[in-house]
Amino acid sequence: MVSPPSNPPPLLSDTCHTGISQRYHQQAIESRARLYSNRTLPTHVPRTQDTPVLPPDVTRETFNAAIEDLRKRLGQENVELNDKPLVDGWYMEHPNTHDAFHILDQEELVSSATVYPGSTEEVSTVVKWANQYLIPIYPISMGRNLGYGGAAPRLRGSVVVDLGRRMNKVLNIDGDSATCLVEPGVSYFQLYEEVQKSGFPLWIDPPDLGGGSVLGNCIDRGVGYTPYGDHWANHCGMEVVLPTGEIMRTGMGALPGKDGADNPTWQAFQHAYGPSVDGIFSQSNFGIVTKMGMWLMPKTGHQSYLITFPKDDDFEQIIEIIRPLALQRILGNIPQLRNVIQEIAVTAKPRSHWFQGTGPMPRERIREIAKTLPCGDCAWVFYGTVYGPEETRNQQLEIIKSSFSKVPGSKFRLPQDMPPDHYIHSRVKICSGTPELRELDWLNWMPNGAHTFFAPITPTKGRDARIVHELVTRLHHKWGFDSFPTWCVAGREMHYIANIIYDRADPDAKRRANGLMHEMIRTAAKEGYGEYRTHLLYQDVVARTYGFNGQALLRFSETIKDAVDPNGVLAPGRAGIWPKRFRGRGLEILEAEKEGEGEVKSRL
Repeated sequence: MVSPPSNPPPLLSDTCHTGISQRYHQQAIESRARLYSNRTLPTHVPRTQDTPVLPPDVTRETFNAAIEDLRKRLGQENVELNDKPLVDGWYMEHPNTHDAFHILDQEELVSSATVYPGSTEEVSTVVKWANQYLIPIYPISMGRNLGYGGAAPRLRGSVVVDLGRRMNKVLNIDGDSATCLVEPGVSYFQLYEEVQKSGFPLWIDPPDLGGGSVLGNCIDRGVGYTPYGDHWANHCGMEVVLPTGEIMRTGMGALPGKDGADNPTWQAFQHAYGPSVDGIFSQSNFGIVTKMGMWLMPKTGHQSYLITFPKDDDFEQIIEIIRPLALQRILGNIPQLRNVIQEIAVTAKPRSHWFQGTGPMPRERIREIAKTLPCGDCAWVFYGTVYGPEETRNQQLEIIKSSFSKVPGSKFRLPQDMPPDHYIHSRVKICSGTPELRELDWLNWMPNGAHTFFAPITPTKGRDARIVHELVTRLHHKWGFDSFPTWCVAGREMHYIANIIYDRADPDAKRRANGLMHEMIRTAAKEGYGEYRTHLLYQDVVARTYGFNGQALLRFSETIKDAVDPNGVLAPGRAGIWPKRFRGRGLEILEAEKEGEGEVKSRL
């Protein structure tokens, strides 16, 4: 066991944008203690390679001169070399130097330096500097998408542009229009606190964990769980620094307001005149978003609930029931259908507490454990919320209860039916606009817990769900992992989220996790199902699964990349999009490569 740091988790403040709100401080202290109690890795190990690691085609002499020049432009204190020990930390105290949940060796996905711009104009300065010295840069908002690579650059040795440290203001909250304008370093915790201070009756839409960047989650097309859960659909207007350093605004922001003020409809209308270009800055490397408008949800009545289902095979019927309810908008939010093993994992007890064997936990053992938990002996748990006046909510709940009662053995429960420490109370908060930390608890499943996601999209149809679920389950068993499936239902489609939890201190577990990811991506693509979002290591292979007409989509993205970023300096390789000067040089990762027993070979 490794002792947690002696200092308490940092509090959110004017000088600490990454901190936790005071109201969650005790929860953070307890969560960190649980994670460190199941950790055997030392805080850091000595680095074995020359530091800082250089990007391709850059000599040490050129790099040193470039860094000295950047320090003159932005200030000595706003440029740091990545030459110190790599510390994984934990969610609320995460690194901006490497992938904290490393699947490869810890020293592989690393930066050479970090720069902290304080304004859009300083971001432009950094981009122009990168073009001058041909040094690749990799922007992050906060770097907390830890299951997808965190703050690590895709191209080893890139300079990380950490936008969040000095660009972390909620620039505006419009209570009449229910909109806000935020910088990259604004977390869901921070936006929640600012909305509370404003006194406006508004909700934010948090994802499962509230510490990430509102802007960063949105441009990566993350989701939340209120009716505003499609974050990209609810953004409105951006300020962007292009790969040449030029500054642009999208939507109505392109039209200056009176006397040079911001356009009054910038956060009210998503488009402008002519092509709508916002989409090319989502999951791409075509620009750096420095400001973004978001729509907020007017506060309303709400009622959360859960429904349990007894049989593993019930999910196909459940999904067939979900679809018409979702299309008719009777299901008020983006609900989740979770396997009962997650009820076990969110108790924060390690797997070894429940099961001492090797390989995936047997279904019989899962059911035995489930019998001792509040949801009882079941296979699936559906979490949902309805909204509006009480009369409307009651009508919706009656339809929902009637519809799901067609599944034999289903049981409907309200939050007051469950113990105070049950997970549903966390869902109540998230589904009513209040950020949370509870979702961290399943990381305790394994020692030195780390995770990544396999996240394909399926139609909201039982037969499609069965194909994906069965291949994911089969391959998890093949590679020796417990399967943690969740469907997040957006209406006509579902995000299938398979959470792979592994011990980052175990080279063989990391090898198997890597092999599992590659095989799931390939196998699902052959069936016509693709990921909507993925870890840095799999962006090349996922991009190529979208292969219609000889990779026409990827070739189009490369054409845009070469046009807007002729020097190829901005986030090379992000989303599988490589600029001309790095293309075809063996930097792409298209298959799982093995070297020796239990090691993952890198070509980065």
